[in-house]
Amino acid sequence: MARSTDVLTLGILGMLAEQPLHGYQIRKRLGTDFGPFRALSFGSLYPALKRMVADGLIETVGEDGAEHVGATASRRSRIAYGLTDAGRARFEAELASAGAHAYDDDSFDLRFSLFGQTDEATRLRILEGRRLRLSERLEELTAMHRRQRERFDAYTAELQRHGLERVEREVEWLDQLIENERSATRGDDDTSASAGHN
Repeated sequence: MARSTDVLTLGILGMLAEQPLHGYQIRKRLGTDFGPFRALSFGSLYPALKRMVADGLIETVGEDGAEHVGATASRRSRIAYGLTDAGRARFEAELASAGAHAYDDDSFDLRFSLFGQTDEATRLRILEGRRLRLSERLEELTAMHRRQRERFDAYTAELQRHGLERVEREVEWLDQLIENERSATRGDDDTSASAGHN
């Protein structure tokens, strides 16, 4: 399964973990909440929903929450989608995963938006992985900029500088998030230790 399909699947599961939604509502929320889906078309969304229904991750439900059966789902606009038990299990497994895919460019924003439902240790691993990846990218961009600076015209050089600054800002932001996560964890540990001494 392509990574972009995985990201879309996770986004849909995340939306439906809160409540059943119609296809239009899913598209609207994915487009407004998550950058990678701003240009998501119904031509991409509905095949993904159909595949997820076939895979048993989601099911179609009616306006009243009753499951649709065959011809009773006469209009697409009246079909809502909800998570199945398998879909909820898949969503929870994805939330617990902190592999490299979790901090790739195409999925990090989505994973970050789900941090409220993600445990502290997994959040920290994802943030640290993202920071490492961007630090490596920053070193590569800086070295490339130094090597090729003389070849660039003023506009290309400015674009390169902007790209460097953008990565630097994200690394600084991640440093702060990581420190916040670690501080919160230390605070929990201190509270537990104090409680144990009482």
